[in-house]
Amino acid sequence: MSIRLFILLTSAIVGLIFVGGSWFAVTSGFEDTLTRHARTQAAENARLTQAALYEVMNTGWNPEQAGAFAAALRASNPDQTIRIYGATPASGASRSPDAMVQAALSTGRPQEQSTNNVLRSVFPLKAEARCLSCHAQVQEGQVLGAIEVRAPLAQVMSEALWAFFFSAMPSLLLGAGIASGAVWWVSRRIGRSVDSVEAQVNAISTVADLKQLSSPRAHQGFEEIERIQHALGTLAMRLRSIAVDKDILLFEIGLLEKFVITSDVIRDWREYVTQLLRDINAMIEVHVLFSVFQIDDETFDVEVFWHGQPSDRLLARVGAQISEAVQTHPRLSGPAEVTLRHHHDSTRPLADDVDTTNLALKVKSLFVEQPKIGGIVGIGVHTETLTDQTHMLVLESILSTLLNVVGSIKAIHKYTRDLEYYATRDPLTSLYNQRVFWELLGYEIGRSQRHSVPFTLLLLDLDNFKLINDHYGHASGDRFLQQFSSSVGAALRPGDIFARYGGDEFVMVLPEADMEQGYTVAQRVLDVARKVSIDVPTGDKVHASVSIGVAVYPDHAADAKDLFLFADTMMYRAKAEGKERVRLPTNADVMAVFRDLSEMGVAVLAAVEEKRITPYFQPIMGVGNKRVTAVEVLSRIEINGEVIRADQFIEIAEKVGVIHRLDAIVIEAALAKVKETDYDGYLFFNLSPRALVLSEFTTTLRNIVAASGFPPERIVFEITERDTVKNLALMQRFLSELRSEGFKLAIDDFGSGFSSFHYLRNFTFDFLKIEGDFVANMLNNDRDQVFVRSITALARELDIEVIAEFVESEAIFALLEEIGIEYAQGYLIGRPSAEAPGNRLPARAA
Repeated sequence: MSIRLFILLTSAIVGLIFVGGSWFAVTSGFEDTLTRHARTQAAENARLTQAALYEVMNTGWNPEQAGAFAAALRASNPDQTIRIYGATPASGASRSPDAMVQAALSTGRPQEQSTNNVLRSVFPLKAEARCLSCHAQVQEGQVLGAIEVRAPLAQVMSEALWAFFFSAMPSLLLGAGIASGAVWWVSRRIGRSVDSVEAQVNAISTVADLKQLSSPRAHQGFEEIERIQHALGTLAMRLRSIAVDKDILLFEIGLLEKFVITSDVIRDWREYVTQLLRDINAMIEVHVLFSVFQIDDETFDVEVFWHGQPSDRLLARVGAQISEAVQTHPRLSGPAEVTLRHHHDSTRPLADDVDTTNLALKVKSLFVEQPKIGGIVGIGVHTETLTDQTHMLVLESILSTLLNVVGSIKAIHKYTRDLEYYATRDPLTSLYNQRVFWELLGYEIGRSQRHSVPFTLLLLDLDNFKLINDHYGHASGDRFLQQFSSSVGAALRPGDIFARYGGDEFVMVLPEADMEQGYTVAQRVLDVARKVSIDVPTGDKVHASVSIGVAVYPDHAADAKDLFLFADTMMYRAKAEGKERVRLPTNADVMAVFRDLSEMGVAVLAAVEEKRITPYFQPIMGVGNKRVTAVEVLSRIEINGEVIRADQFIEIAEKVGVIHRLDAIVIEAALAKVKETDYDGYLFFNLSPRALVLSEFTTTLRNIVAASGFPPERIVFEITERDTVKNLALMQRFLSELRSEGFKLAIDDFGSGFSSFHYLRNFTFDFLKIEGDFVANMLNNDRDQVFVRSITALARELDIEVIAEFVESEAIFALLEEIGIEYAQGYLIGRPSAEAPGNRLPARAA
């Protein structure tokens, strides 16, 4: 019910009660007054009748006289009826007395009764002294009769009330009109006050609008409504301190949903932040956003993002204050070199009058506690609209998240660049690595075929390099390799490809060079190598010579692998002939090499057919608990009494198309051996990508493992990069089937090629093996250590456990423990052995 209706109904009810009460009071008053008047008049008429009756009785009394007397009484009092009763019938009474009259006659006291709006009064007639003369037998005071007076009240009352009603009607109408006007005026005042408060409440659509309700400007005229308004204002103030604007919340949620790191974001992260700044300004006015990156102890890069195009003057002012804020921040290293890079999201001019006086106070400096070299150390913002607490909290939340996102993007961007560099480069010499060499060699073969020009491949191997490592240490050996690669690289022609194949082996691809040109370059390299030397801690100068094998495409081979094997054979023949020389192939060499390759292919086929593949087991140790918790299964073939390593026959097995059978034989043999022990750790098996895409291989694996009884969840399949898988859909299906069966997956030699990242992006792995060359050189090469740390951080973000290969010293093992790598594998942990593993494998001494 509305207040207006309530006031109207209340006023109407009060008016009705008032009128009804007044009518009742007037009626009662009239009735009482008329009753008293009728009673007085009745008594007076009775007295007059009694006096007149004495006079009549003095002249004699007969019935005719009595009747005439009664008629005269009725005529003289038309409003009242007067009757006379005698004490005895002979007294001349007009009629027989009823009970009321009998009571008056017998008691001698007046009687009165009001019935049906008729007032009936009975007065006794008592004998006086003058009556004794006629009534000798009567004594004075004796009741002689009674006089009855009847006065009708209803008609008189009705007439009086109607007369009063008509006389009071104007006053009643005037009073009703005044009352109605007063009610309308009061209800209108209240309605306007309520409407005003209601309008203020209805105007609230955001948390910011609560400010209007909390500070009303108009007075409502009613203390109670002003108290309500004050209470609403107090409530609004409290709500502003605890409420979150829905639009702000939706804005924050929508913005945070965009904080997703993708490859596009990593590649174009500056454009990503610029777009975020546009989105922020859709709700909160932010002029400039900047991020601070620490390059080294005293160098910082600041990326400044503007919402609009600042003037040169504004650019200088803000840039100077940001630089000062960075240089004077207590968490940083004091005065530093600050490089600012400015970006703007539009060409909209940014006014020169932007307040920058208190910029340092308005910088939200979310500096990390311990900034990392090369990482983000803080992020800041300049805005003039942070008076609203909710906006401030939202912006702080956005900045906190943006700090992590931009930091991660920048770190991943940096790590990706490093990874891309090291994926193509040898970390020690910065030459192309083995994987890139194979890619470039394949490219050069294609180019040679298109243009019908030959090219030459040189394979270099340092003579007696092992003696340098053994006598002077690996650090000296690494320095020699660096000096050798630098000197030899300078002697090559522009466009020649120089790569480190591994260890002390190097390869060169000489485009558009026949055997004669290739021999000329090889002799020049031989001369340069003789002059390479380094100083060692003992004061000696260390030298080393080189043996070079030569092969020409297409004269000596039709594909990349055969060409490499041909050059490799020539290099070993150079060593066999006395080292420090260039070995050019002869026709007899060509026939012998192909004969050897054919013999190796036949031997591999025979070993596969006869299942003469022997599994070797190399332990993998948990870095934290220093216990052997896994082993890697390696393949070995015995040919003519000599045990051949996998790297010597895998390529041939792939080439002749039996790699999938070889993998299956190794897995079956290894599971049969561990079945005889109580081994309960992980078993790592290498699988060729070529085998993975064969549809029947999954069924073969499933049957082998099921027959062995070894739990699938303790079998880990390593995906190697011996060959590129072109049909990723098939490989995806195969790996998904393996995971559905409970098997685990590992990516091997991570960082040795582009495919590592491609696999990591497209497939889900449980383990990641870091390329051993990076691990082996961590103590001597800061870049290698950064690379290992970067891979470990990346794997941790992807919830992948890391295994470091080539762990050959206690110092390397201790560094792995510091970095947080989970597992170690290498000669320090144990060499490959044909003995089946078991729980008897001991833990290393701490």
